[in-house]
Amino acid sequence: MIEDLVRRNRSYRRFYEERDIDAATLRELVNLARLSASGSNAQPLKYLLSTDRELNHRIFPTLGWAGYLRDWPGPAEGERPGAYIVILGDRRIRNSFGCDHGIAAQSILLGATERGIGGCMIGSVDRNRLREALQLPDHFEILLVIALGYPKEEVVLEDAPPGGDIRYYRDADGVHHVPKRTLDEIIVDMPEAG
Repeated sequence: MIEDLVRRNRSYRRFYEERDIDAATLRELVNLARLSASGSNAQPLKYLLSTDRELNHRIFPTLGWAGYLRDWPGPAEGERPGAYIVILGDRRIRNSFGCDHGIAAQSILLGATERGIGGCMIGSVDRNRLREALQLPDHFEILLVIALGYPKEEVVLEDAPPGGDIRYYRDADGVHHVPKRTLDEIIVDMPEAG
């Protein structure tokens, strides 16, 4: 059921780093993005795939991991992602990418979840530093980075009280809690036609 898949598709930030993800799996995940919708069907996205530990080591320090967890610098060695997919916009095709990369990233992460792989969509990226680390040509714009691995943490959803705090947090046991606004709070009621 799609709702179960969406519920299990959480932002995981700690992984079993020693468990490899092969390049063929990343290609299968990118194929899901390829088959997804694209504005005007322009298909301006390109993907850089990394399962190489040395390349992963260069990508890691360019990423911001959890804005609400101010005292947490990101996953420790041994808990870092085993793979990355860097989503790029190809300016030779288009200068604006709309929401294509969000659609692609969600397709990739749902496919990963179905395979027991966790991930985190990261928009907080030192793009200049990553561009240099990857030696990317200027016509590529770095849009998102998806970190992937086998989850080493538990992430739970909970309802936030109406108008309450929606900041995620970790409890004393390291469980990652994600408060979500209730369905009633996010649906806007229209006045009755009269």
